[in-house]
Amino acid sequence: MKVVSIGLIELGSIARGIEVTDVMLKAGQVELSFSKTVCPGKYMVMVYGDVGAVKASMAAGLACGGSAVVNHLTIPRLHPSVLPAINAVVSVGQVNAVGVVEYFDIASAIVGADAAAKAARAELIQVRLGMGIGGKSFFTLTGDVADVKAAVDAGLYEAKQRGAVVASVVIPAPDPRLFKEML
Repeated sequence: MKVVSIGLIELGSIARGIEVTDVMLKAGQVELSFSKTVCPGKYMVMVYGDVGAVKASMAAGLACGGSAVVNHLTIPRLHPSVLPAINAVVSVGQVNAVGVVEYFDIASAIVGADAAAKAARAELIQVRLGMGIGGKSFFTLTGDVADVKAAVDAGLYEAKQRGAVVASVVIPAPDPRLFKEML
C-alpha cells in the first residue's frame, strides 16, 4: 500500500467545520476521508494524500478554524492499517489477545493507533472516533499477548504526551462471544 499522510481537525463548531472542510480541499490536492459531526456537538474533518498537500491543507484549515479548533493532528507516514481500521473494513483471523485503549478525544485515538500499529505485530481491528460515545474514542487490536501489550503501551505513551488517556486493557484469550460482539 502507498505511504499516506493524514491531517485531522476537530472543531467546536459545526458551521465552522463545514467551512474548514471546503478551505482544506481547495488548499491542497488531498482526498477527503470524512467531514462530519461527532459527539458532543463537535465537527471533524480528515484528509489524506502526499505530505506536502496534507501540510498545505492543514495550514489553511487551521487558519480558517481559528478559535473553533479543539484539536488537530498531522501524521506524515501513517501505518497502512490505520485507515482501514477507521473505516471498519478489517477482517480478523485468530484471536489470542485483545487490547483496547480509550481516549478523551479523537486525535489522540488516531495518534495512539498509529503508534500501536508501528510498535508491534498486533493487528488493528477498529478505530472508533467519537460518534455515539460522548466524544471519546478508542481502538482495539489483536495478536499474541506480548505484541498486544507492546502495542497498547505504545498507544498509551503517545497519547499521554497529549494528556488524553481514559483507560486501557489487555485481555489474554478473550471469550469468543465477547470478540464476536466487538466486531
